[in-house]
Amino acid sequence: MATRRPTPCVGICSTTYGDLVCRGCKRYAHEIVQWNGYDEAQQQLVWQRLKSMRDEVLGQVVECVDQQRFQNYCEHAELTASQFNDLLYSAVVHLVQNSRSLAVAGLEFSEAWRPSQQTTETDSLAALQTLDAESFVRAQAHYERNFKVTV
Repeated sequence: MATRRPTPCVGICSTTYGDLVCRGCKRYAHEIVQWNGYDEAQQQLVWQRLKSMRDEVLGQVVECVDQQRFQNYCEHAELTASQFNDLLYSAVVHLVQNSRSLAVAGLEFSEAWRPSQQTTETDSLAALQTLDAESFVRAQAHYERNFKVTV
């Protein structure tokens, strides 16, 4: 028997309130409804789309400005990943969980995405919130371009 992949659900589903794209996991409503009926290949395609979108946005929002500091931070926090973007995302999440600034890990907002004014939360939290919001906007646009039926 094949091992089923876990669901991408993060426990804050908005499709139950009528959204066609979930604000939590960024899946489309029909993917959420049909998830348990998908075979492993179908689930893998959804995971790949979500990860690709996350990586694309992450690479635009956050940049590594001090590779040595980033490596030291990841080693100290015991963060490992086979791909740089997975490690970068894990580092940002770890920074948020520990209320630390992006600079602690040799990271910063890219120029185009830098907040125009200082916020009360750490910049790592602002980066994660920006990543989440932009990923939702892109998932919604992708859904509307590819699935929405117009009359």
